[in-house]
Amino acid sequence: MKRTIVIFAIMLAAALAVSCGEKPLERVVLLASTIGPVESGVVDALENAFEKETGIRVRHAGAGTGATIEMAKKGGIDIVLVHAKKLEEEFVKDGYGTGRMSLMYNDFIIVGPESDPAKIKGTAKAADALRAIAASQSKFVTRGDKSGTHIAELALWEKAGLKPAGDWYETYEKGAEGNSSTLKYTDSKDAYTVIDRATWLALKKTLKIRLLVEKDEALLNYITIIPVNPDKVKGVYAEGAMKFAEWLTDPAKGQKIIQEFGKDKYGEPLFFPNSEKFKKGAK
Repeated sequence: MKRTIVIFAIMLAAALAVSCGEKPLERVVLLASTIGPVESGVVDALENAFEKETGIRVRHAGAGTGATIEMAKKGGIDIVLVHAKKLEEEFVKDGYGTGRMSLMYNDFIIVGPESDPAKIKGTAKAADALRAIAASQSKFVTRGDKSGTHIAELALWEKAGLKPAGDWYETYEKGAEGNSSTLKYTDSKDAYTVIDRATWLALKKTLKIRLLVEKDEALLNYITIIPVNPDKVKGVYAEGAMKFAEWLTDPAKGQKIIQEFGKDKYGEPLFFPNSEKFKKGAK
């Protein structure tokens, strides 16, 4: 929580910096984003390309989806980038967001010890893998912070018909710091966890644990953007936020950057474009 407050304060300070002379304050689009895309670098890539093309600056703060949405409700945020459908729908239903806009997706995976005590390697269904982990009481690390990743993990346990609890199921006390921190901690404990593929690709060369379960449809991770409603929250830079949203969802602009991001470094993209405009063009 303290980390989120610090990042938020830094972001606002940068946004409100006054230029020299008598020029007016520069309007900056303020984005609150779930941490995974920030850590991957795709958020910076999108912001920089948008500014280069339009002259409009975007600055971001990273936090779990739950914290991101709460920040937006309190003001000072123009648009959010999140990945927890239930929380997103509540945000819009309560009038804080103008509407959910599909942006991109990747997927979650289950990683764990090379020794694989729960014997889940190659299991086709994530729910079956989680049942095996619980049955064997093998160490599992959860972010436990109501982030999009945590909510997705809980949904998988629910699909498996389980409510995990016990010494084997450990809540990482610094889970709010993000997926990279959680993955490194999981590795240090030689444990299992659910994590997004982008974080895994970025760190896998430094880890002992291995990718064990993947490519179940239940593991897909959909990421959306939601402009904050200026009629509900005071001070929203609605015009800039909407321009950024339209640019992000344009197949020839933001969606193209998403489609290519990560290929040069990892040999495969970290995310896949998913806007309605992109999907129409792909048909």
